[in-house]
Amino acid sequence: MAGYHTRWVRPEPQAEDPERIMIREALAFGKALYDRRNALGLTVAELAERADMAEDDIECIEEGGVAPTIALLRHLAAALNADVRLTAGHDLGSVWFEPHAA
Repeated sequence: MAGYHTRWVRPEPQAEDPERIMIREALAFGKALYDRRNALGLTVAELAERADMAEDDIECIEEGGVAPTIALLRHLAAALNADVRLTAGHDLGSVWFEPHAA
């Protein structure tokens, strides 16, 4: 095959898949809620009562099944006596609830 040349080419960087970003954000949100609830020594039932939500809803969030919204973050932050903190990333640790100063 005269004149045939093969070369390796790096694929062009692709934008992140929005669905994957949403999944990672939901997992980060769930972990943050779980971590703060445990730090306060609350059960799922106790947090659900504080937040006026169903226990199933709290469990679903903690399992990463709910995409965070600003309204939901604020609502849960109030129930946890905390502020919501966010970083630019989408990984675990990019969302957390910081306790209010005493």
